[in-house]
Amino acid sequence: MKPLADCPKPTLAAIKGVLTDVDETLSTDGRLTPEAYGALAALKKAGLLVIPVTGRPAGWCDMIARFWPVDAVVGENGAFWMWHDHAAHKLRTRFIQSEAERAGGRRRLESVRADVLREVPGAGIASDQPYRLADLAIDFREDVPALPAGDIERIVAIFERHGATAKVSSIHVNGWFGTYDKLTTSKAMMAELFGVDSERDRAAYAFCGDSPNDAPMFGFFPNAVGVANVAEFAERLAHKPAWITKARSGAGFVELARALIDARG
Repeated sequence: MKPLADCPKPTLAAIKGVLTDVDETLSTDGRLTPEAYGALAALKKAGLLVIPVTGRPAGWCDMIARFWPVDAVVGENGAFWMWHDHAAHKLRTRFIQSEAERAGGRRRLESVRADVLREVPGAGIASDQPYRLADLAIDFREDVPALPAGDIERIVAIFERHGATAKVSSIHVNGWFGTYDKLTTSKAMMAELFGVDSERDRAAYAFCGDSPNDAPMFGFFPNAVGVANVAEFAERLAHKPAWITKARSGAGFVELARALIDARG
């Protein structure tokens, strides 16, 4: 991971869009700062596509798509994307799975929920779980005292024992039944919604993130950027970002936004 300050300006100037994680990438200690929100707006004003790609639930994504200065949002680690159709004055959602598949997955996740709460003392169900449509989020340090790494791995193992996919973020272990993830859905969204061939044009889009569930995105986008706190997960990342900011969390995202805008002149 090289310092973002060393990234060549022509590389930054060629970036057409930014996909970004939310928790501890845009947010800082669980709060969205005015500076980070302003950076989203500044990128949008500069003509870049701006797309949050998050593990947060559908209920949050509805608000993000409607009210934030973004073009779309990918939610629940790839279960869907949402965007506001300004011409029709309507929020639209594209799910990866059918309603029947999602309902079946939710039923199977009840067994996972029970096993996690029984086998991992201190783990909790994420407070945003009521607003989720496809996955189960286990809290290991958002609203509960931080759990040790071994307990986080135990939670992952329980999901996998049931045949579910599990991904670790900075605050939750998210699990679901299905083969999608942040990357597969982002690629489909870019093609269907914006007509972008992400395989061909991957160097023209930057992804910004901070945790293990961002690893597929880090591996795909050659100009992926980690905010400084990604270093805490370096040993657990299957793929690391090419660049890393000096600042942590939301301040790191602001650093990236300024670098992109400055490079465009």
